[in-house]
Amino acid sequence: MTDDEQLPAHASAHLLSTSVGRLNRLRAAVLGCNDGITSTAGLVVGVAAATASTRALTLAGLSGLVAGSLAMGGGEYTSVRAQRDSHDALLRTQRAELAAVPDEELDELAHLYMQKGLSLRLAREVAAELTEKDALAAHADAELGIDLEDLVNPWEASLASALSYLTGGLLSLVAILLPPRSYRVPVCVGAVLLGLGITGYLAARLGRSPTGRSTLRNILVGGATMAVTYGLGAIGSDLG
Repeated sequence: MTDDEQLPAHASAHLLSTSVGRLNRLRAAVLGCNDGITSTAGLVVGVAAATASTRALTLAGLSGLVAGSLAMGGGEYTSVRAQRDSHDALLRTQRAELAAVPDEELDELAHLYMQKGLSLRLAREVAAELTEKDALAAHADAELGIDLEDLVNPWEASLASALSYLTGGLLSLVAILLPPRSYRVPVCVGAVLLGLGITGYLAARLGRSPTGRSTLRNILVGGATMAVTYGLGAIGSDLG
């Protein structure tokens, strides 16, 4: 392979990294929806086993849905905020180094590209061209593994996580409230297992893992969760 043929490969690797980041966020949204389905289903099925009161079921379901959504969003904000703060600190250090010792930083960038397989001449050309365009972005990508165009906003991540949980939880809540009382639990269980099958399949596809095993595992976990909470609700009803 010639030196000129290696430049598109570097660009392709950058685009692939960005695409992977977006797929990971999409997969996180699917998993958030999955958590909402499972958690809310476990709660409402347990309550339905203990009481036939629609009011009690609605209040418990809504309370659990809101609490879970806020907890999910808050946890995601804390996690992403910590990661973003770490990235910001690294970028401040890198920016200061570029201002203080630009020549040494250029040599370092060329060395990094040589480690990736480029020849000395091509590595220096790439480093010089990228530095001229945006030195911080070039060093952030090659040295720190940070894509300045793909930095996650903590508030956006928090909102996406909360909404995905809320969406999944609404499926479980609607599935138990809409049917007649005598069919509530069976309909809810069926709808939830179907929903978990879909989210398990999508998560596996996005994560490039075996879909059948992931889907079955997701369904079994959701089914076990509802079985346990239903049993607890039934025991609580008998004791009451």
